[in-house]
Amino acid sequence: MFAPIYLDHNATTPLDARVLEAMLPYLRSRFGNASSRHEYGRAARAAVDEARERVAAAVGAHPTEVIFTSGGSEANNLFLKGAAACLRPGLVAVSAVEHPCVRQPARDLERAGWRMHEIAVDGEGRVDAADFAATLAQRPALVSVMAANNETGVLQDIPALAQQARAAGAWFHSDAVQALGKIKVDFRALRVHALTLSSHKIYGPKGAGALVLDKRVELQPLISGGGQERNLRSGTENVAALVGFGVACELAVARLEQDAARLRALRGQVEQGLAALGARIFSGGAERLPNTIFFSLPGLDGETLVAKLDRAGFAAASGSACSSASPEPSHTLLSMGVAPDIARGAVRISLGRDNDEAQVAQFLAALRDLVTKLKNMTALAV
Repeated sequence: MFAPIYLDHNATTPLDARVLEAMLPYLRSRFGNASSRHEYGRAARAAVDEARERVAAAVGAHPTEVIFTSGGSEANNLFLKGAAACLRPGLVAVSAVEHPCVRQPARDLERAGWRMHEIAVDGEGRVDAADFAATLAQRPALVSVMAANNETGVLQDIPALAQQARAAGAWFHSDAVQALGKIKVDFRALRVHALTLSSHKIYGPKGAGALVLDKRVELQPLISGGGQERNLRSGTENVAALVGFGVACELAVARLEQDAARLRALRGQVEQGLAALGARIFSGGAERLPNTIFFSLPGLDGETLVAKLDRAGFAAASGSACSSASPEPSHTLLSMGVAPDIARGAVRISLGRDNDEAQVAQFLAALRDLVTKLKNMTALAV
């Protein structure tokens, strides 16, 4: 089977072999339902409890603050819709560069009488301080700002934003799906009321995530039933996936500094090669994740370039994997004030553990060749 060089780790990551090894018993002999009272069930419950402890330890939380979900999208919906259901309709504010699984639930609340505001960002993709202050002056009930952007990699100053939101009386949530495993994530230090995590972004299995929740925040469950997860997320637990999530969290924390330093060096190598091609690197002046590069090349369409790269043996992206079906330019870039024609040329490279200098050199060589061919085709068509 042809296997392109994988450069799309912000979309998902390959399953770590140690994670798979830990999961296998729960896909075979240890198949019990964690709610059952016999030995099979008790073994499954113990595995879920251990996974919860590992996830909590990875972000400096208490295990009782971890609510397991099917992934980041469910966790984001659980906080926004669950908290809103326990409050009088008011203002919900989210940053203009949030993932669709935050922006859309916030819009959904408008049908229940809420007002929704997108907090402006500057040209680098950072939350605009003046608009954030003006938003807080309107006394929002709920505020959500992502820790790290999935497209640009831009990091927000979450502790400062959360502290201001707290002072204004708002519940503050942060989607940390892209941050976990790439930078240090500490639930207490971030000063948030709720934090979203996902397994498949940190070399764990798909289908597992968590909402880390301050116990003072009241939520109405999205899924009612048997009362699992503190009565906040009913349903039989996906034991194998949660076991994998826990192990992936433990490995991510253990490897954090080593991985970050190596990925930052590879990112520099990519950006140096892109600069030689005349690329525009979005958010290059902001603090970013060590693995993420979002760029465009003059006169070239991003979707076309991604397709050409795929055929050349390199798996890249033109933006968020969760909104790749949309032909529209990146919402993140448009919110940053990037012109639509430039935004349509955007390509995202997100590096991971298995990438190395040789692969980056191969990618840059292939990109140079493709750019030359595409520009020649454009010149002939004129």
